[in-house]
Amino acid sequence: MKIFHVVEPVLLTLWIGSLWTVGYLVTPVLFFQIDDRAIAGLLAGKMFTLVSYIGLGAGTLLLIGQLVRYGWPSRQHWYGALLLLMLVLVCIGEFILQPQMAALKQTGLTGEVQAQFARLHGAASIAYLLNSVLGLVLVSRLFRNVNKR
Repeated sequence: MKIFHVVEPVLLTLWIGSLWTVGYLVTPVLFFQIDDRAIAGLLAGKMFTLVSYIGLGAGTLLLIGQLVRYGWPSRQHWYGALLLLMLVLVCIGEFILQPQMAALKQTGLTGEVQAQFARLHGAASIAYLLNSVLGLVLVSRLFRNVNKR
């Protein structure tokens, strides 16, 4: 499956690059440059949603490519397992944590609601950081494999 050797680096670069760019470059700039934190948060949230959908698409295609090439389980089992874990983290963040945070925002962030929002935001941030680091592991594996060819 030679096409996968071309597609895999593109998909991985798109996903992991967008994770790092939005999470660690764009979002801090938004909050630094825009005085209204609600607007900065709204823009950041829209970008995080886009990154989630990029991850779901790219990660699913990468996982399918992994299964087609090696089957399951395989000698590349850890790579597929990391992809699957990353996809689960994206789903938790996008379809569980984000809707809960959005619902809390609607009620107004005061008192206990604000504390609950902070806990959910912390969990989402940890999941995002973990995905970012796991993504670097996958990228480093890709570079090792390219150097072996």
